[in-house]
Amino acid sequence: METIYGSVFKGSNAIDACQLNGKGGITAFGDDSLVTAEQPVWQHLDYKNSDSHQWLMNTTLLSPPVKEGLVSESIRPKVLRTGEGTLITLRAVNRNDNARPDHLVSFRIYINDKMIISSRHRKIHCIDQVLDDLRNGVGAKNTGHWLVEITGAITDEVNDFIEELHDNLIEFEDGILEQKVPGRGELVLLRKQLIVLRRYMAPQRDIFIRLASEQLPWMSNEERRLMQEIADRLGRGIDDLDGCIARTAVLADEISSMMADAMNRRTYMMSLLAMVFLPTTFLTGLFGVNLGGIPGNAYPFGFGLFTLLMSLLIGIFAWWLRRSKWL
Repeated sequence: METIYGSVFKGSNAIDACQLNGKGGITAFGDDSLVTAEQPVWQHLDYKNSDSHQWLMNTTLLSPPVKEGLVSESIRPKVLRTGEGTLITLRAVNRNDNARPDHLVSFRIYINDKMIISSRHRKIHCIDQVLDDLRNGVGAKNTGHWLVEITGAITDEVNDFIEELHDNLIEFEDGILEQKVPGRGELVLLRKQLIVLRRYMAPQRDIFIRLASEQLPWMSNEERRLMQEIADRLGRGIDDLDGCIARTAVLADEISSMMADAMNRRTYMMSLLAMVFLPTTFLTGLFGVNLGGIPGNAYPFGFGLFTLLMSLLIGIFAWWLRRSKWL
């Protein structure tokens, strides 16, 4: 397939369609455009759009496994070499409105030296950075360089999200030092986000390492070196995730300990109050039997004297508890 006519992309209803000019920019792309090895085309599609889905299913440019990979509800990152190209599935941070960042977005790429076909459903904001660089003439010059730019942008966004989670963790730790317990479910949500991100970023790093080590014909040695650097950057982010996950476990133990201590203090205080009022409870029970012969029942100041004696007894007993270092 030496030459691809632009008409083969007609009806794809692409989100973005451009043709790299080999100088870091893009050129106009239409039905009569030609795409050669020096000028690859990039089609970015929404695989749930009916027109795009139909074009993907009917095009002769892609093999059946590639078509299935570009429209399937894939979950974990993976890479599959097929013929002249490579099918890559990645996960990106979800920065869409009313969405949690840890609800990661799937990004599927089929790439060779002549064309790039990518698909997603939810918007991936870091792709806008790559498009802006191309429009400004400082972007990718070929398909290998494009893949480096895309993976770098995704990795940077992931690392930024990891930093956000790390900052949240530090806030929780500072609160614990001040004896402030996080709100119900906040630490659980943070730990879940860390674990979900760790689950998907570890295989994604392995994909970058594989892309850097395999002798793909459309990637130069410099691009493989840059891909390895991206894998190393993501690896450092994964190390931070591992550390944060361990620290959340320590925080959970400390919160449990704080709550247990608080409960023990309350129980201890209630026990001390019961001990303070134990003698008075005995006396009131004794004098409340309503039997004849109770001392002072005919004395007009008997109740006041009895109350005074009980108060004095409470004070003496409290002093004894304090001296014994119970209070």
